[in-house]
Amino acid sequence: MFTSIALRTVLKSSVGVLRELCPAAPVKPWTCSSAMLSGPRVSCVAGSFAVPPPVRQYARGVKKKKPSPQSQLSDIPSTTLRMDYSAVPLAQTTDDVVRRLLSLELARKSDKLQLKKEQLVAKVQRDENDRSSVEVRVAILTAKIRNYQEHLQQHHKDKANKRRMLMDIDRRKKLLKRLRLVRYDAFEKVCEQLGITYTFPPEYYRRATRRWLAKKALCIKVFKEVQKQKAEQRLKLKESLASKETEAPKTKTEAQ
Repeated sequence: MFTSIALRTVLKSSVGVLRELCPAAPVKPWTCSSAMLSGPRVSCVAGSFAVPPPVRQYARGVKKKKPSPQSQLSDIPSTTLRMDYSAVPLAQTTDDVVRRLLSLELARKSDKLQLKKEQLVAKVQRDENDRSSVEVRVAILTAKIRNYQEHLQQHHKDKANKRRMLMDIDRRKKLLKRLRLVRYDAFEKVCEQLGITYTFPPEYYRRATRRWLAKKALCIKVFKEVQKQKAEQRLKLKESLASKETEAPKTKTEAQ
């Protein structure tokens, strides 16, 4: 009994000494302060743990928008009347509100494109009534192709309009090729007025597949081997002829 009392007194005194050496600090709730955000902080209090700094989820950088290309319709003034009302004399004398409704300012893009086609046709047509010549068809296709190109630069996944653009490009190539063979002066005028750069088409079109590339490499290899064998045969033939020529005078001298 006395021993248990003595042990209790010893333990109480040791606990008191430990409390004096490292007093327990009150634990405060976690707060998001600027000091904690600046970097990791380690606590020196016994029995407590370091609070990790919060992780900031930064937003992604804003993508810079690409500058939109200059449209072929930008050179047409918005005060120009539509084609349906340009020949009406009453539309020229109306007030500003009605004239604005009849102008290209509030018109659809198809109306503006139609006016652009007429402007390009007027540059290359042979006379005022020419609507079916090769030059006129090239001008109309040029306006449509440029409209498709502007559309595809903003909507590059539009496969249907891309296919239509490629078909129109092929049609224009055929027309320019025929015009170049028949009337070269008109061909030069069309390319100059419409700003077209004509490039010569390849001799033939062929899709390059793996099988075709392997076959081509094999044919080239076989051709080189055949040329090598022919060169060796020519060399042997020359050597045999040279040896026969050297043997012929020896036989003559022996016969004498």
